[in-house]
Amino acid sequence: MMLAFGTGAIVAIICGGVGLLLIFWIVSMYNGLITLKNRVKNAWAQIDVQLQRRYDLIPNLVETAKGYMKHESETLEAVTQARNMAHSAAQAMGADPTNAANMKAFAGAEAGLAGVLGRLMAVAEAYPDLKANQNMMQVQEELTTTENKVAFSRQAYNDSVMHFNNGREQFPSNIIAGMFNFQEAAMWEVESEEAKAAPKVDFGA
Repeated sequence: MMLAFGTGAIVAIICGGVGLLLIFWIVSMYNGLITLKNRVKNAWAQIDVQLQRRYDLIPNLVETAKGYMKHESETLEAVTQARNMAHSAAQAMGADPTNAANMKAFAGAEAGLAGVLGRLMAVAEAYPDLKANQNMMQVQEELTTTENKVAFSRQAYNDSVMHFNNGREQFPSNIIAGMFNFQEAAMWEVESEEAKAAPKVDFGA
């Protein structure tokens, strides 16, 4: 009787120990995935700072161009609309940078913005006074600097996404990722050759 009781107690202790180890393992895997997800969020925050700066510069660009490009209202309106769409998409990304659907919408909006900015720059070549305008030249310099920072931050973001996706796909953390619905994050990849280059705002040539 004593022996049976002792054996049962030992089995219970062993089962309890295994259960605790399992809990610790789940918590460790979960916290590891959270750490990787937060790195993605932090990397996006660095992009967002530069994007907001660029979105603030574009209305200045459009407003200055209006004084010279009175017959190009359609082009200027397209730039404003594309800027607003990209801005809204960036805000949605900020809510959850690991959401692949948000990234798809954002990347598409950014590609559209790059396209209309490129068209605006092409049209602006026909306005020598606009090219020589000091305010436009200053916007050129600030936009170029900002675009370079965006490109650098985009690479850091994509690296963070890669590490997060590796973490959620590798065994055994993929089990925890499935249990707690850690969805695959999407990298920020440009959608066209036109969008691969930062919009050129060169009025100094």
